[in-house]
Amino acid sequence: MADLSAFPITTRWPAKNPDIIQLYSLQTPNGVKVSVALEELGLAYEPHYISFAANEQKSPEFESLNPNGRIPAIIDPNGPDGKPIGLFESGAILLYLAEKTGKLIPADAAGRYETIQWVFFQMAGIGPMFGQFGHFHKFAADKVANNSYPVERYRDESKRLLGVLEGRLKGRQWIMGDQYTIADITTFTWVRGADIFYGGREVLEYAKFPAVSDWLERCIARPASARGLNIPVKPE
Repeated sequence: MADLSAFPITTRWPAKNPDIIQLYSLQTPNGVKVSVALEELGLAYEPHYISFAANEQKSPEFESLNPNGRIPAIIDPNGPDGKPIGLFESGAILLYLAEKTGKLIPADAAGRYETIQWVFFQMAGIGPMFGQFGHFHKFAADKVANNSYPVERYRDESKRLLGVLEGRLKGRQWIMGDQYTIADITTFTWVRGADIFYGGREVLEYAKFPAVSDWLERCIARPASARGLNIPVKPE
């Protein structure tokens, strides 16, 4: 049985099975990236629900694994050289899982780097811009009621990014063509999230991006990806 005692987070969220990947997350656009990937890869894992309402992501135990205090994070008891490894940042985790299994990423070097660039496109563009749009559109609307600039700025940039994605997806089933990859996973969870979490479908004019809309439906229709969108489940 793997020894995870070097990770203080396990004192607050004990592992029932320390021999499998431990996932610390929540059903947010960033959080579900990893559960979707784990489901697609068929890897055994144990999800732990991190409550934002209780500010658990800022607890000393959680920050011992991710000092930035953000979900998701994982512990893989079977890391490099057979030793446990803890990781945070969703993009880094997706790349790690893809390379660990040799799945969800092209085997050739050119395809691999092309996939990584689209992962970075989401991490540097879609995630931050959609997140700021959602914040001002939904959660801080009262604070900017007399100042339309923040919503307009992030709305327009989010629409521009959707346009870039639309251009990429025209004539393609997935971002990398015929292969579903971590580039799709990291991106569709945010395109879905801007609608589901922020109510932004109409404001961002999804109807003007038919290739994106069709691709989003294909992503959500994948059984493994659909399962991952509902993990972790909030404890009763």
